[in-house]
Amino acid sequence: MSVLTESTGTAAARETPARRRPRVDRLPYLLLLPCLAIIGVLLLWPLGEVVGMSFYKLNSVRQLRGDREWPWVGLDNYAQILGDPFFRTVLRNTVLFAAANVVLTMILGTLVGLLLNRLGKRMATFVASCVMLAWATPALTGTIVWKWIFDDTSGLVTWLFNKLPDGLSTSLFGRSDWTGYGWFNDPLLFFSILTLVVVWHSFPFIAVSVLAGLKSVPSELQEAARVDGAGPWRVFWSVTFPMLRPVFGILVVLSTIWDFKVFTQQFVLAGGTQDRSTFMLSIYSYAEAFSPPPKYGLGASIAVILTLILLVVTGVYVRMVLRQEDES
Repeated sequence: MSVLTESTGTAAARETPARRRPRVDRLPYLLLLPCLAIIGVLLLWPLGEVVGMSFYKLNSVRQLRGDREWPWVGLDNYAQILGDPFFRTVLRNTVLFAAANVVLTMILGTLVGLLLNRLGKRMATFVASCVMLAWATPALTGTIVWKWIFDDTSGLVTWLFNKLPDGLSTSLFGRSDWTGYGWFNDPLLFFSILTLVVVWHSFPFIAVSVLAGLKSVPSELQEAARVDGAGPWRVFWSVTFPMLRPVFGILVVLSTIWDFKVFTQQFVLAGGTQDRSTFMLSIYSYAEAFSPPPKYGLGASIAVILTLILLVVTGVYVRMVLRQEDES
């Protein structure tokens, strides 16, 4: 009996280490602490300050410096913004502009990515280097160049239109002399030029990302589809696109966030905040906060609304990705 008990105890002792809970390695979490601290200081703390400011009536720099009291208004800033018909106009401008830019950027970037994937190594390197110049150019620098291109006296576009035959220019556009023509005065024309500037600056990132995704698609699948008689469009839609769907999803979300937050290009092309007919949420927030008389609380509330919209867009995308993973 003692032998049996001893053997049973020995077996239990052998099983105990296997049943013991695995030890948690805390080193990876400790290594993440510096990054989390930087994110908290550079992102979460300013965001919290903006959210806090949106609940107060702030109309002077002395209040921001702490020399005067901050009157609490609660949700009055949000009620004033959401009840303003002009806010709905600005929101419509922002949504339509972002939707058009996302579509055009994705189409152009995908086409350039497919082109780079078909070119030889040397030519692809050359074309990719040229394309990435647009992405590497700062938004301010690129916008200044585009504003000169559409300058009403010495711009390249004005010069080209003045070179058209007078009869052709008059029959097509109703005028022969384009010197002094305000390219940025008409809202529709302004948004068209702004779209051109934003798409020019954004599509290289999409192209390079699509190219990286195309390199991961097995060529055997595409070749099998061609053998079965599928054309280029059918191969892309039935073979390439399903495998790159996560890549396209991320790119669409990033493009949406970038296009919703366009500020520099619009501010430079419009020459400030005078033309309210072309306002979008970013410049609307800036104008309310810093145009005299300043209304920092209202500007902060618009910025919070813009952040919430982008969080909703990101949340919808994350939910779609998780649902696709569950289905697969």
